[in-house]
Amino acid sequence: MKSKSLLVTAIIGIVTLFLAAGLYAGSTVQDVIKMQNDYEHTKGIVEFSHAKHVSDYKAGCGDCHHDENNKPLTDLKVGDDVKKCIECHNKPGEKPKGKGAPKLSKSEELQYHAEALHDNCKGCHKDYNKKNKTKAAPTTCTKCHPKTKK
Repeated sequence: MKSKSLLVTAIIGIVTLFLAAGLYAGSTVQDVIKMQNDYEHTKGIVEFSHAKHVSDYKAGCGDCHHDENNKPLTDLKVGDDVKKCIECHNKPGEKPKGKGAPKLSKSEELQYHAEALHDNCKGCHKDYNKKNKTKAAPTTCTKCHPKTKK
């Protein structure tokens, strides 16, 4: 009888462990997020350190995540399901450039995935640098995009 009780306790313990691990996994955020999507990139893929921006730079959720009216999502909690940028800023790459490129409004430009990311990241980095009288936050291509191997 004692061994049967021990077996039941062990099974309950193992099940509890798996359930707890599943709950924990569902509420964590990747430390490094590769900003890659299903279109051809002309520069190396940025690897965004979520943890570093939150812990070191004290960035809030609403600094990056926003609603369809560009209002910050300030009530997010770790583990909340958020859309990927490409779901709304769904035109691949950057806006057309050059002589024959159409003149676009700001909202039309931000439909392009890369334009939306650059606008958000570079804007925040420039604000950080100005506020802290530094140049630590990168604002040029080569500081964020790694060189690609040929």
